[in-house]
Amino acid sequence: MNKPTDNPADPFKKALANATKVMADDTDLTVSYSVDPAGISGDAMRLPQVSRRMSREEVLLARGTADALALRHKFHDAGLHARYAPPGDMARDLYEAMETARCEAVGAREMPGTATNIDAKIAQDATRLGFEQITNSADAPLPAAAGFLIRHLATGRDMPKGAQNVMELWRGFIEEQAGGTLENLQDTLADQTAFAKFARRIIEDLGYGDQLGEDPDSAEDDAEDDAEDTGEEQDEPDSSGEDDSDEEEAEADPERSQDEQQDAQQAQVSMDEMSDEEMDEETELPEGEAPLEPPAPQPISDADPHYTVFNTDFDEEIRAEDLADPVELERLRAYLDQQLEPLKGAVSRLANKLQRRLQAQQSRSWEFDREEGILDAGRLARVVANPTTPLSFKVEKDTEFRDTLVTLLLDNSGSMRGRPISIAAICADVLARTLERCSVKVEVLGFTTRAWKGGQSREKWLAEGRPQLPGRLNDLRHIVYKSADAPMRRTRDNLGLMMKEGLLKENIDGEALEWAHRRMVARKEARKILMVISDGAPVDDSTLSVNPANYLEKHLRDVIAMVEKRRAVELLAIGIGHDVTRYYDRAVTITDADQLAGAMTEQLAALFDSDPRARARVMGMRKVG
Repeated sequence: MNKPTDNPADPFKKALANATKVMADDTDLTVSYSVDPAGISGDAMRLPQVSRRMSREEVLLARGTADALALRHKFHDAGLHARYAPPGDMARDLYEAMETARCEAVGAREMPGTATNIDAKIAQDATRLGFEQITNSADAPLPAAAGFLIRHLATGRDMPKGAQNVMELWRGFIEEQAGGTLENLQDTLADQTAFAKFARRIIEDLGYGDQLGEDPDSAEDDAEDDAEDTGEEQDEPDSSGEDDSDEEEAEADPERSQDEQQDAQQAQVSMDEMSDEEMDEETELPEGEAPLEPPAPQPISDADPHYTVFNTDFDEEIRAEDLADPVELERLRAYLDQQLEPLKGAVSRLANKLQRRLQAQQSRSWEFDREEGILDAGRLARVVANPTTPLSFKVEKDTEFRDTLVTLLLDNSGSMRGRPISIAAICADVLARTLERCSVKVEVLGFTTRAWKGGQSREKWLAEGRPQLPGRLNDLRHIVYKSADAPMRRTRDNLGLMMKEGLLKENIDGEALEWAHRRMVARKEARKILMVISDGAPVDDSTLSVNPANYLEKHLRDVIAMVEKRRAVELLAIGIGHDVTRYYDRAVTITDADQLAGAMTEQLAALFDSDPRARARVMGMRKVG
């Protein structure tokens, strides 16, 4: 007899995993279910978690995600894709969205049932991102619209409501600019190379040709021409007969050639002697001294000396104001305020509550009858009555958290796009202003990558012959939205940058956490608190495709262990929709981004609470919602 399963969802998950392997045409594919963002790295695929209750939404999302990833695995060549991928942010986003649509459209031709499943996934994603409420094309992501249009034209299917809305907002513009190119869509779908060239033409038609970089086909032709030219030049010496001309000159003037040969021999001997002497001088060292060796390179990570990075030349630490001009930042900030207008009342109430709790502990207390300090006016009557009485001074007692720095480290990955990143931005704004009123220094940082799928680091890795286990293989972007010493009134618009289209990409949490920790340790404040806001595990497809599957996750755990062991910084985390307690000891998981403001204020209030029991409660994980 078969033993009954403990989890009623297990049979469904097993059947879906087997069907996914067949659809992807890869029996070695490993399929797992996780609360982390879905994705595929090499032969490992992560699907959305399916709970015991197996709600209809969970089942449809799991099936649609499985079909979409399986089709990409089957019909997508990563190397060919990288060859034609443009370097510019918007161009690359358009290129990625259209390639995803191509894989799904080709799959729908061969397996029509996949189209319905993927429609359900697109519908859920569109609802989560608020696509149905968008009324202006400037607020709709152009790459998503282009991908939806490609899928619609290739399959003839109507898109789900939210996706249809975004597509229609941009459809007139796309067809006006690239209508002629779109006519060739059906001829290129089955050939990824032809479609990559087709996608690059669409990108150029839409006005982003300056982000395409060099044409890989023309670069290859130039390389072949150079090789042919070099080959011809190498053949010339043999055929032209330089040796023959020398022989002819020798026959014409035997005495001259003999003298020249002797001079050449003497010159060669003298050069040999000089080189021997120089070598002797270089190798002779004082007794007891060994030759100096170049110092070993510094490890990339203090937490794990074995953590490697293929190239750091393209990483950047940049201020938010350097990523957009003031006019754009002001516009993005206005858009952020508009998006979160319904939440402002609740967030403000929480901020006032936090401020009252902090200021209650910040009530001024004094030490009297001191020899120096502030003149105590209340005791001046004694001096008037008796002029020989010395003046009395008072000194204000220090509060527990007056000399404190709070750093908010925000995950700026693509999975935070939409409502989560909007709420994270406004909460950071409100908390920074609240803590600033209480004399607490606040720093707001963000982390992402400069490109999808590796960027310039990956291109260099490909050019160098794809060395094995290259380590982190993407270009980091660490953003300073507000430094600790900058007043909030001057940096308020910077937080609007998180609304910028194309900013949010991959997330490499370990290096970001180590970066924030280094910045804090260098500060002079006595107490330092670091709050990380993220929605899952570190994910970078370029890195994970050529390294062990747990490479970035292991580094994050090592960095957390280092921070907690050194105790120079108090570390806590808030997970949005994902359980981050498997990484952080002090953590809160919230099930809805709308709960973020309450979780942040409660965490900070508890950390500043004078009651040890109240402060102890923040050590453990609490689930909100």
